[in-house]
Amino acid sequence: MRANIAIAAFLASLSFVTKTLADPDPNFHIYLAFGQSNMEGNGPIESQDRTVDKRFKMLATVSGCNNRQAGNWYDATPPLANCNGKLGPVDYFGRTLVKKLPEEIRIGAVVVAVAGCDIQLFEKDNYRSYNQPDWMRGIVQQYGGNPYGRLIEMAKKAQKDGVIKGILLHQGETNSGQQNWPNRVKGVYENILKDLNLKAEDVPLLAGEVVTSAQGGQCGGHNAIIQKLPSVIKTAHVISAEGLKQQGDGLHFTSAAYRTFGERYAEEMLKILGDVKVVGKDDQPTTDPELISYPPVSLPVEYCWSLDLGYKCCVNTTEVVYTDESGDWGIENDYWCGIPKPVCWAKALGYKCCSTSSCRAVQFSDVDGQWDVENGQWCGISTANVLC
Repeated sequence: MRANIAIAAFLASLSFVTKTLADPDPNFHIYLAFGQSNMEGNGPIESQDRTVDKRFKMLATVSGCNNRQAGNWYDATPPLANCNGKLGPVDYFGRTLVKKLPEEIRIGAVVVAVAGCDIQLFEKDNYRSYNQPDWMRGIVQQYGGNPYGRLIEMAKKAQKDGVIKGILLHQGETNSGQQNWPNRVKGVYENILKDLNLKAEDVPLLAGEVVTSAQGGQCGGHNAIIQKLPSVIKTAHVISAEGLKQQGDGLHFTSAAYRTFGERYAEEMLKILGDVKVVGKDDQPTTDPELISYPPVSLPVEYCWSLDLGYKCCVNTTEVVYTDESGDWGIENDYWCGIPKPVCWAKALGYKCCSTSSCRAVQFSDVDGQWDVENGQWCGISTANVLC
C-alpha cells in the first residue's frame, strides 16, 4: 500500500500493516527433515547437483557452511543439513516438487541431521542423557548442542515465511531391530506438531527405508519395523528403498540412489497433496483482465487488485475504511485488504462491458456469461450491473 495509507493509520492502527507484511506466503511450502547420516547426505556432490531452480530454497540450520548463516534462506544447493553433509534425499525431493507443482509454488527445506545418531538425540525430554561418541559432538554442537531444539527454532522462523506441509525422516540404522522404534518416532513427531502448533492431518510424516538386505544393507531387517509406522502413526507414509544401490559400506546410498530416493519421497508427497492449487490464483487468475487470452478460463466475478501491492483481497467485508488512487481498502481480521473490483470479462472476448448508467436486460447467455446490447453492439453484463 502506498505511503498515504500511513496517514490513515489511526483508523486501524499500524499493527495491521505490520501483521500484513509478516503474513506467511501460502504458496511457499515448507518441509522439515531430520534423521541421521542418510538424511544428512552422504553422496558425493556432482556437477549436476550444484545448480538448482531458485524456487527451491533451504533455510540454513547451522552457520559457517558456504558462508551461510543459520536462520537465512538460500538456494537449495547441497549440503542442506550441516557442514559435514553431502547429497541426500531432500535435494531431489525439493527439485522434483518444483518441477511438478505450479510455477507459483516455491519449496523450502529445513534439514537437521546427525550422522550415526540414535533416535534419542531427537527426543526433547531425553536427549541430554544421550552418550554421544566423541566424533559426533562436533556435529551436534553445530546445532547448539540440541538438534531437536534447533529444528523447532528454525521451523518457527520458516513459519513466518511459508506453510509447513510435511516432515521427512530418515533414521533407524542406529536403532536397527528395536521394536519400540515406531513408538519413539511417534513421540518425536507428536512433539514437533505440538511445539509448532500443527495438525497431523495437515502435516504428514514421510519415512524412508534403509538400504535393503537385497542390496547388501547391514540394517535391511529394520525395514520391517519401519513399515509398521503407518499402524502407529495414521499420517505416516513409508518410502521404499527397493533397488537403491549403496556405496559398499552397507549403510549409505549412492548419489544416483539419493536422487531417486528424493524423487520417491516427492512422488508420495504429491499423491498426498492431490491437485495443488495456487492460493489467490484460482479466484484471482489475473490482475489485468485485458491480458487474458481467448478462450478465457473460468473468470472470477471480481479481481483482487491489492495483490499487486502485497495485500490480500477482502473476503467478508465491503465496508470502505480508506480510499486512495489504487482503490477502496477495508480491514479484515486486523489486516488491510483490498475491496475487489468488478471484472469486465467481456474484454477478453473483444467486447465492452455494459455501462452501469441503467439496468441491464439479459438478451443472450452462453458459456462465457450474460449479454445485453448497447449502442447496437453486444456488451457483457458484469457484477457492477443491475439487472432489470
